[in-house]
Amino acid sequence: MNQTTVSSPRSYPEPIAIFEVLHPITWFPPMWAFTCGVVSSGAPILSQWWLLIAGIILAGPLMCATSQVVNDWYDRHVDAINEPNRPIPSGRIPGRWGLYLSWIWSAVSLAVAYALGPWVFAMALIGMAIAWGYSAPPVRFKANGWVGNLAAGISYEGLAWITGAAVMLDGALPRWEILMLALLYSLGAHGIMTINDFKSIEGDTRMGVRSLTVQLGVQRAAWWTCLAMGLPQVIVIALLLAWGKPVHAAGVTVVLLIQVALMVRFLGSPVERATWFSGLGVSAYVTGMMISAFAVRGLPLAG
Repeated sequence: MNQTTVSSPRSYPEPIAIFEVLHPITWFPPMWAFTCGVVSSGAPILSQWWLLIAGIILAGPLMCATSQVVNDWYDRHVDAINEPNRPIPSGRIPGRWGLYLSWIWSAVSLAVAYALGPWVFAMALIGMAIAWGYSAPPVRFKANGWVGNLAAGISYEGLAWITGAAVMLDGALPRWEILMLALLYSLGAHGIMTINDFKSIEGDTRMGVRSLTVQLGVQRAAWWTCLAMGLPQVIVIALLLAWGKPVHAAGVTVVLLIQVALMVRFLGSPVERATWFSGLGVSAYVTGMMISAFAVRGLPLAG
């Protein structure tokens, strides 16, 4: 007599699936931006090392991870087309556990931010609002690539940078040079976020997500990616020269030229080389961020 074994659906998430849905690889940009903010503040770091560690954890494994879980939950139908093996569409995180994890990580993130002080908590509230607004209806910033990529860039780079500086300055508003760098690198991150659109064209098209690759087409979106990343860095170089930091300006120029060389190859086959360009191009981009942070750190406090 033949017997057939039917496996019942899971009731709880696989532990490894929880780790996957937090997308650790995405934690680096906000953690790095927070560190850039710490460096740019000019404040002594070793005497406040615990603030640096706590802020890095908040920026990456908590705040950024929250945004990733929220995004995966509300994108589960698109992911079922583009990447069906992801934890939620594959069923390794079953039922509504994706939503529950979003709530849990949001609560833990805000609790840690609150413990770090009112300024950090305020910035975390803004970041959390962007994280949920990016993916969740009815706002769903990501439904339009122009708005969604800008929101993500501000959250991942600008807010993290400003928070890092403010934490080290005991909650004081960072100097305008720091705010300007945070803004420029946030705008450049619009291009970085557009790189991610090249892997989800089919699903975005079928589900009505107006990513830039859908709106502009592959080639024009690729050109926009390069321009959005490059032009803010040109302004950064000009500012560094105006601030009397020619060595740092030269350093940012070098990493920009490296990116331009990578961009030329990326433009030749954007869909196939998007992941490659993301790995190498973004690494050069964030190197320029740290060079700029050290430049501002060395500016005189007055004037």
